[in-house]
Amino acid sequence: MTAEEPGWEVDPDDDWGVAVITTVGRQLKLRREALGMRAADFGSEVGYSEDMIYKIEGGRRIPRPEFLDEADDILRADGLVKAMKADVAKVFYPKKVRDLTKLEARAVEMNLYDPLNIHGLLQTPDYARGLLRMRRPAYTRNEVDRYVSARVNRQAIFERRDPLPELSFVLEEWTLRRPLGGRELLRKQLEHLLVIAELPNVELQLMGMDREEHAGVDGSIEVLKFFDGSAMGRSPVVSNGRPVTEPRQLRILELRYGIIRAQALSPRESALVIEQLLGET
Repeated sequence: MTAEEPGWEVDPDDDWGVAVITTVGRQLKLRREALGMRAADFGSEVGYSEDMIYKIEGGRRIPRPEFLDEADDILRADGLVKAMKADVAKVFYPKKVRDLTKLEARAVEMNLYDPLNIHGLLQTPDYARGLLRMRRPAYTRNEVDRYVSARVNRQAIFERRDPLPELSFVLEEWTLRRPLGGRELLRKQLEHLLVIAELPNVELQLMGMDREEHAGVDGSIEVLKFFDGSAMGRSPVVSNGRPVTEPRQLRILELRYGIIRAQALSPRESALVIEQLLGET
């Protein structure tokens, strides 16, 4: 990968991200100028063009972690530049993903149904990468890395203990039968699902392909509930897919999700089907 490769631009609508990258760029410039170092010389030291240095210092490019490590040493920053990596890493994730991660971090209960794919929270990094590479128009390699990293970062919810969240997933059986990305990727994905299904706070169910009734034909459903009793839901057929918190709309989503769970296979039956599919893969 080169520093010029697309996928590291700052989203102009991400106010917090713009502020972070602008601050980092300003600090880099101040440090460089304090040493009397020209941008071209600094770029030569880190392997970047002079133009790229100006873009980073001007807050128009997200600096890579390894760049910040090298810059800290070259500019004799005594760890100040390296310390910025944590915030810069957050900017690397798309704003909508950061916002969703914050909500998930607060949730004490999550009810999730995806009719098209294995839910992102359940995907292995390799399986997620395979799906993202199929996207058209195609993502750049950096964009794929960015979205995979963000998806994996969200999966920290499975390691959270205080409070321990109750997580319910309903998957479509047919999504586990498509060998997207190849059969080896699917095999590892099925193995991962069985591991997740064993967690004491996870209920994983499959909607069988032989079901004659299905309350989820209108699309995906997400319902997140929080410690203070509030909740947030989302579905393509409610408020055009925008997050909702109004009790009447939440009741509709909870009703649909409850019926979907009742129509789906039980967690034990679902695990047996996954094991059977694993044997066939």
